[in-house]
Amino acid sequence: MADPQTPNLPVGGSGQMFDRIARRYDRMNRILSFGLDRSWRRRLIHSLGSMENEGRFLDVATGTADVAIAIAKDASEAKITGLDPSQGMLNVGQEKVENLGLSDRINLTTGDARALPFEDDSFDASCIAFGIRNVPDRRKGLEEMIRVVRPNGRVSILELSEPRGGLLAGLARLHVHHVVPLLGAMLAGSWEYRYLQKSIAAFPRPQDFAEMMRQAGCRSVEIQRMNFGTAHLYIGTV
Repeated sequence: MADPQTPNLPVGGSGQMFDRIARRYDRMNRILSFGLDRSWRRRLIHSLGSMENEGRFLDVATGTADVAIAIAKDASEAKITGLDPSQGMLNVGQEKVENLGLSDRINLTTGDARALPFEDDSFDASCIAFGIRNVPDRRKGLEEMIRVVRPNGRVSILELSEPRGGLLAGLARLHVHHVVPLLGAMLAGSWEYRYLQKSIAAFPRPQDFAEMMRQAGCRSVEIQRMNFGTAHLYIGTV
């Protein structure tokens, strides 16, 4: 969840900003989301399809590799590639991967979401958690994630949202607009977390983003609303 980028800062060029908070990133996510980011990621992983057989999965904006590791634990024969622009984040992720003995199944590499260094149909599914809103050319990022997935594979996007309607939604907006930047400054030592709410507010409405996924090449898109609209899961079929 914790993402200090501005709405106009591309994933491909945001590595240095994440490098500064890499060692505190996981702890920040737990605190700022009240632990909900873990359950959100579980739903993302389950949306990728069957985990019973050997498969190849791509985790874009993998960060410290939480999603990649979770996929590896669910699918004992799977091969996972995690891509991220921040070498600092990947260094933390690599330590976690090695400590868990998963280095033979998880490969972490630097890269840009808008120009994935993989051939067409290379993966059974691709996903991105809390990163697509920071890609200025989101359509290009989606097209790339679709391009590298085999026909009938899944492309799943987990993203934060601006809650709308109702008292609980109002409380959620208060948390995102005021509590998150304040806690971010206190715990991470940086006011860059103030930009979190700006990137969320600038993100398209769920139906509009689902339409963008269809225009990028998904045959169908399912939307799952979570926690009063604080986050949405978009599940596309290639």
